[in-house]
Amino acid sequence: MTTLLSGRDAYKDELAKLAETEQRIICLEADLGGKNHPFQIRHPKRFVNLGIAELAGVDIAAGLAEAGYVPFISTFAAFAALRASESVKLSMGYMAKNVKLVAPYGGVSGGWFGTTHHALEDIAVIQSFQNIRIACPHGEEETRRVIREAAASSEPYYIRLSRNDAFDSMPRSSDISCKDLLVEEREKDFRARLCLISVGEQATELCKTLTEEYEDVAHAHACYIDSQSLKAYVEPLKALADRFLVVEEHRATGGTASYLALLMPEHSVYSHDSGEQWPTYGGTHAEVLADLGFGLEPLREQIVSLLGGPNGI
Repeated sequence: MTTLLSGRDAYKDELAKLAETEQRIICLEADLGGKNHPFQIRHPKRFVNLGIAELAGVDIAAGLAEAGYVPFISTFAAFAALRASESVKLSMGYMAKNVKLVAPYGGVSGGWFGTTHHALEDIAVIQSFQNIRIACPHGEEETRRVIREAAASSEPYYIRLSRNDAFDSMPRSSDISCKDLLVEEREKDFRARLCLISVGEQATELCKTLTEEYEDVAHAHACYIDSQSLKAYVEPLKALADRFLVVEEHRATGGTASYLALLMPEHSVYSHDSGEQWPTYGGTHAEVLADLGFGLEPLREQIVSLLGGPNGI
């Protein structure tokens, strides 16, 4: 049986494969790729480790894009969205350069790395810049598909990944883009009392589990969460339910729930997020999330509350 790769490792492998036939792809790393990077092994002349220089790295990638290359640059999500924010805003947002910014260690997936390396604000920052595609793929296959879509697009991309978690992606037809909302199948014309909207890996796994427990709860997985994509989700979501609970490893402020609430003012949009406290607890990814109140039991309690208690409304 083939071992599943984490999104971080799937990215490296898929990009190296794409570069076999697409000579314009260049891989830039901010001292994060580790030894035996697949791209470095297969395409050493198109691999550059820039060191800890995220701000300059995005500008270098923008210059390469201007010259006709397709640069992918990778660094911690916290550094990609925050330390390099001015370059991301100007080069990718304002000038719309064809840069693909790949950001592993999204949320608190770094676990023991601590508050400085955690990113619970990155989506809010990148979403505010406009014109940048934001993708939060779930599992190996969806990550590979997003990398392929990014490589084929002329749009700037921010791709948020976790660290070491590996998951089976939800099944998606080969002719359906990851930009399309993915809804877990229910009976025809099914309308839910509550629809869970999952963003990212941990959230999607939680929603998959809990949707099985509640017959009147639907699950829609959103891989792309930039403003353009969220606007396209509005009508499909309205067809599913009147109330929505967005599950996302991020702050409530500036998260996907807040944007959807603006887009659907006549609907109720709630958030299961990572709270307001700083992630100062040291531990595994799951332990840090639990300390922030994000997880299976807190989400179950929130669903029960929104459905009107254990016995329903």
